[in-house]
Amino acid sequence: MAKSTSNRQNVAETKKPFWKRWWFWLIVIVAVIAIGGSQAGGSKTADVPASQTQSQTKDSERTDGTDQETQPQQQAQSSTESQTEQKSESSDVPADYRSALKQAESYSNTMHMSKQGIYDQLVSEYGGKFSAEAAQYAIDNVKADWNANALAKAKTYQSEMSMSPEAIRDQLTSEYGEKFTAEEADYAIQHLND
Repeated sequence: MAKSTSNRQNVAETKKPFWKRWWFWLIVIVAVIAIGGSQAGGSKTADVPASQTQSQTKDSERTDGTDQETQPQQQAQSSTESQTEQKSESSDVPADYRSALKQAESYSNTMHMSKQGIYDQLVSEYGGKFSAEAAQYAIDNVKADWNANALAKAKTYQSEMSMSPEAIRDQLTSEYGEKFTAEEADYAIQHLND
């Protein structure tokens, strides 16, 4: 009898939830890298020469009947100024900081991770391997709605794992789970069935 109890305990210990298995995180990391790589390609609109942009602007102005001389010059000036500002802002930030920020945005947008979860993933030796400073820069600059991320995770737990609201709250706030704040978890539970 003791032997069967021991076997049951061994079986229970070996059956981990899929999100706690190494292969799950490997798939997640590969997916994030693939998404990040596709986003790194960016849009090709910045590569269009200014002369083409100006000629397109002039063509559209001719159909509007507006002043053909002053508007293209003003638009060209404002686009040049904004491109200069973007270049100077991005050149002030080290490349690894920008990479950490892109990865943080990807984690937030696709996996709906918490602020602490993203930070931990960025600095993890099994994750991004970024410095603590680069990860903190990413966390400070990522545009994320942490309440919305907590709600998205909660809905996933509810629909895919049929978890109770209390179990979802525990998973959202667990240091071994999602690492959302108590306030973010409360928000998610309050809006779970909206």
